[in-house]
Amino acid sequence: MKPRIVSWFKTSLASVRPAFAMRQAWREGYGFGQLRQDLMAGAVVGVVAIPLSMALAIASGVPPEHGLYTAIIAGALIALLGGSRVQVSGPTAAFVVILAPISARYGLQGLAMASAMAGVLLVLMGVMRLGRLIEFIPHPVTTGFTAGIAVVIATLQLKDFFGLKVAASGPDAMYLEKAWKIIEAAPTLRWGDFGIGALTLATLAVWPRVTRKVPGALVALSVAGVLGYAMSHWLGVEVVTIANKFAGGIPSIPPLPVLPWHDAGPAAQGGEPLAVTPGLIHALLPAAFTIAMLGSIESLLSAVVADGMAQTRHDPDTELFAQGLGNIVAPFFGGFAATGAIARTATNIRSGGRSPVAAVAHAVVVLLAVVTLAPLLGQLPMASMAALLLMVAWNMSERKHFAHVLRVAPRSDVMVLLTCFSLTVLVDMTVAVTAGVVLAALLFMRRMAAISGSRMIARMHPVSDEPLPESVVVFEVAGPLFFGAAQKAISQLRAVDRMIRVVVIDLSSVPAMDVTGLVALESAVDSLYRDGIHAVIGGVQPQPARALERAHWHAGEGRLEICPTLEQAVQVARTLAQLV
Repeated sequence: MKPRIVSWFKTSLASVRPAFAMRQAWREGYGFGQLRQDLMAGAVVGVVAIPLSMALAIASGVPPEHGLYTAIIAGALIALLGGSRVQVSGPTAAFVVILAPISARYGLQGLAMASAMAGVLLVLMGVMRLGRLIEFIPHPVTTGFTAGIAVVIATLQLKDFFGLKVAASGPDAMYLEKAWKIIEAAPTLRWGDFGIGALTLATLAVWPRVTRKVPGALVALSVAGVLGYAMSHWLGVEVVTIANKFAGGIPSIPPLPVLPWHDAGPAAQGGEPLAVTPGLIHALLPAAFTIAMLGSIESLLSAVVADGMAQTRHDPDTELFAQGLGNIVAPFFGGFAATGAIARTATNIRSGGRSPVAAVAHAVVVLLAVVTLAPLLGQLPMASMAALLLMVAWNMSERKHFAHVLRVAPRSDVMVLLTCFSLTVLVDMTVAVTAGVVLAALLFMRRMAAISGSRMIARMHPVSDEPLPESVVVFEVAGPLFFGAAQKAISQLRAVDRMIRVVVIDLSSVPAMDVTGLVALESAVDSLYRDGIHAVIGGVQPQPARALERAHWHAGEGRLEICPTLEQAVQVARTLAQLV
C-alpha cells in the first residue's frame, strides 16, 4: 500500500507545472510588440484594480491599503506561477461575506492567518489534482451563493452610501440584524455623502455607454474626489473620506514583510494581537476551508471564461497551486485572500493582454500608485467607494440569469438555488456552500437511482439465437452502481426462483461502480451461492472491471464466473446448466 501511495503522490506532484502559462507564452514567441500590448493592458487593469482593491478591503473590515497589498503581491505571484495566461488575481467581492466576519471577530491577524491557511489548502488541492473536480460544483449552487453575496454586499454598502451613523453590530451579528440597524439609522442620512454616492453610481452606470477606452471607475472616482474636496473645503459640508475613516489615510510606502500572527487583533481587544494557539487555528479552519473552496471555484470559473474570450487553454491544477502560493505569501506583506477576478480578467483581455506579463504589470501599477498617489487616494469619499461596490454587486448578481433559472430549471435545481441564496444571505457562506453541495449531491443520487435498475430475461436474450435453458436466467443491470442506486438495481437478484440453477448478470450497461455497488453485488452473489445457484458475470466495462480486480474477484471458486463479453457469459451459462 505504501509504495502505491508514494507513487500516487509523485505522479500528482509532477502534474503541477509552475509557471505553465508563462512558459507557454514564451514558447509561442514573445516579442516587443506583445510586451507593449501587455504593459498597456496591465496599466488599464491596474487603474481599475486600485479603487476596487481599496473598496473590497474596506468592505472586508480592514484598512484600504491591505487590499492594495493583496493586488500587488498575490496578483504578481499568481500570474508568474499560474496556469492561466490572461487571468488577473486579487481581492474579489465574492470573499467579502466570508472575510468581514473574520476581521470583526479576529482582526487583521485572524484574516491574514485564515488566508494563509486557505492557501495551504489550495496548494494541496492543486497537488492532489482536484482542479477538474471543481467543474462538478452544481450550477445552481454557484448561482445561488453568488446572488446571495451580491445582496449582502449591496445592503452593507448603504451605510456609507447614505452617510448613515449606524450602531455597531457584534462580530456574530447576522444579516437581518445588520439590515435592521441600517434601517433604524435612516434619520442620520447626510446629504453630502448621499449626493456624492449618487453621482458616482450614475457615472459608473452611464460612462460605459460613452466610451470603454477610459475606465468608468477612474472617471467616477476622480469626479467624486474633486467634488468631495470642494464640498468640504469651500462649502463647509462634511464628507467622510478614506483619510477621515482610517486615521492617517493610506501609507505611501510599499508593502513590507510582516508576520501574519503579529498583525492587529480585533477592535474589541484594542487591536492587540491574539495568542496563536491550536484553539485559534481550529476556530479559523472552517473559514479557511470556505475561502479555499470559494477561491478555487472563482479562479477556475474565471480561467474558463478567459479561455473562451482569449482562445487560450489553462491548467487547472497549476492554477490552484499558484493561487495557494499567492494566498500563503500575501499575508506576510499585509494582504489577505485573493482569487481570479472575472471583471479584471475580462478588462485585461479587452485591453490586449495575452500573457501573464499583463497581470504582473497591473500589480506594478498598483504599487506605483501606493508610492506616488497615497495622499490623493486617501481623499476619496467613502460614499464613492460604496457606490463602486454597489455597482460590483449589481453586476455579479446575474439577476436575469437567476430569474431564468427560476423559470426553466427543474424544481429540484430551483430548490438548491434558493437554498444557497437564502443561507448565504441569512446565515453565512460556509453553511450555504456545504448545504448546497450536499443537497445537490442527494438530488443527483435520487436521479441516478431513478434511472438505475434491473430486469429479468427468462427465455430469449438479444445476444442468443436460441432460447435459454429453463434453469438459466439473465439479469440485465442498467445504470451506475453507486451508493445511491446499488440496492435498487441489485435487489431483484436476491429473489430468484429456486428452480433456477445459473444466473447471468449482464453488466454491459453499467458504466461505473463504487464500493457500495461492489458490496451489494458481492452480497447478491453470496446469496445465490448459498441457494446453490451459480453466478456468471458478463459484459463488464473498464471501470467496473478495475473495481472487481482491486477487490480480488476471481472466476471459479465454485460460485462465480467472470467473462469479458455477454456472449461468452451466456455460453458459459449454457455449459453450467448442463452440468448441474
